Amino acid sequence: MTYLESPTLIPQTTVSSTVAAIVASRAGHVFGLMGNGNAHLVSHLTEAGIGFTSARHETATVAMADAYYRATGIAAAATTTYGAGFANAYTALTEARLARIPLVLIVGDAPTTGRRVFDIDQTAASAAAGVTTLTVSDTNAAAMTHHAFDLALRNFQPVVLAIPYDLANSGLAVNAAAPIELPIKPRWSPSPDELDRAAATLSTAKRPLILAGRGVLLDDAAQALTDLGDRLGALFMTSVMATNVIDSPWNLGIAGGFTRTHRLAVAQEADVVLVAGASLNSFQTRYGTLFGANTQVIRLDNEPETTHPQVSEYLRTELRQGLEELTQRIPQPRAEETWRSSAQLVTTNGFRDAAPVEDPLEFGPDGRLNPRAVVAALENILPADRSIVMDGGHFMGWAPMYLSAQDPHAMILVGTAFQSIGLGFGSASGVSVAKPDRLTVFVTGDGGGLMGLADMETFLRVTKRGVIIVLNDSAYGAELHQYASKGLDATAMLIDEVDFSALGRAMGAHGTKAHSLADLKVLVDWLARDEDGVFVLDAAISQKVIIEYMSAALSATS
Repeated sequence: MTYLESPTLIPQTTVSSTVAAIVASRAGHVFGLMGNGNAHLVSHLTEAGIGFTSARHETATVAMADAYYRATGIAAAATTTYGAGFANAYTALTEARLARIPLVLIVGDAPTTGRRVFDIDQTAASAAAGVTTLTVSDTNAAAMTHHAFDLALRNFQPVVLAIPYDLANSGLAVNAAAPIELPIKPRWSPSPDELDRAAATLSTAKRPLILAGRGVLLDDAAQALTDLGDRLGALFMTSVMATNVIDSPWNLGIAGGFTRTHRLAVAQEADVVLVAGASLNSFQTRYGTLFGANTQVIRLDNEPETTHPQVSEYLRTELRQGLEELTQRIPQPRAEETWRSSAQLVTTNGFRDAAPVEDPLEFGPDGRLNPRAVVAALENILPADRSIVMDGGHFMGWAPMYLSAQDPHAMILVGTAFQSIGLGFGSASGVSVAKPDRLTVFVTGDGGGLMGLADMETFLRVTKRGVIIVLNDSAYGAELHQYASKGLDATAMLIDEVDFSALGRAMGAHGTKAHSLADLKVLVDWLARDEDGVFVLDAAISQKVIIEYMSAALSATS
């Protein structure tokens, strides 16, 4: 495992100081909220000047650590107290588990003498979310902390490291435990016959498409995938977590619920699709409509095989190795015989720009702003050197469709794996800490924004330069479009109009409420001044405009 070069002055004399010393050497940053259960740990970290960011709600501690990893590829740590502090972080912990994000959550826990009236079985609660808990003692504090980071990084998962309350300030035992060795992780290789069959299918394809997922990023397989695509004359797409992992003019962009309409039409022409390192979940396949009904799908992955109705062949392999071996088996076709020769349109500026061809109108049917027009306009207003962070909710579909990101670490969605909302302010804060020299663009809805409002202050505190975009439809939009449309009473789906720009200004930010595209000029002028700080744009968007991914979902379930 790679250790960060982070010298520490923390003496390893107690359980908490030992854990703190190891965390300082292993984590890129620590995000936390101090309480009874972790007071000693946090004190050791802050006294030594280790990078530490305080949250205002425990949910944000894990959300920040999660987003920090997504923005840097470096594991971070989070810390909360026991009981209520741990419980508050549970939603973000579950999101990290489902999204396969390596991080270590260090929590206080019940004393070794037994649980008190306010203690809960945190180990069982973590296990229910699929998260492993390791408990330190006075004999194994160093070894167990190292083991937590090793386990997280090796298996791409969060790990909980628990410090019993009565041991927090306890001295170390003389007979310290030895380092814990992880078993060797297996590496997968497909058989020559499997590779030959897949290569033959790809070689005979008239319109091959390659879909790259996050596994390509994790296995450093982007170049191997690009080489294979170029050998085939294929077009590319990526999952949202692998945005721009393929640097090619033949990249159609994000696959699935965020695919632009004109790009979807091209993808559906593919006769063979190679999926590398992507899960092919229902959202990623646009509820079964991303590919044509007769498209043949081959999947390469180093994860256990899962059945999928469209996958005709599955190769379990380390991605870079498998892609390189496939490329060696495929003859170089003549350029004029490939799909690219008849698909030149996908490389043109008109095909790739942000103009909302799906719906170019400025206003929706109710007279409020069309969110497509707002976000498409922001593509050209916001500086290109930016990180885009999104909360969960109906609104989240528009940013990946119209806002471009420089690389896979610059398009970050925390909450989608668990289908949660309210993690956004914490996530955006983690990205600001991770990438302080980039403009942090945080896109949220009014429902999720209100839920995570405690850490709006955190975002303003840690962000050198940022823009908060609230796509405000005065509603829980997902529920409104899914259930009010079926006749359910909408009373609880509606939210009284909130002006987030006013909230931002009250906390020291700049901002404006936008009721027309002309109102975006206030943001343009603020960006032109090139000042540090945060601008809050509250865009009053229509309740009548439904995002494409939800239309596809509703059609699939009707």
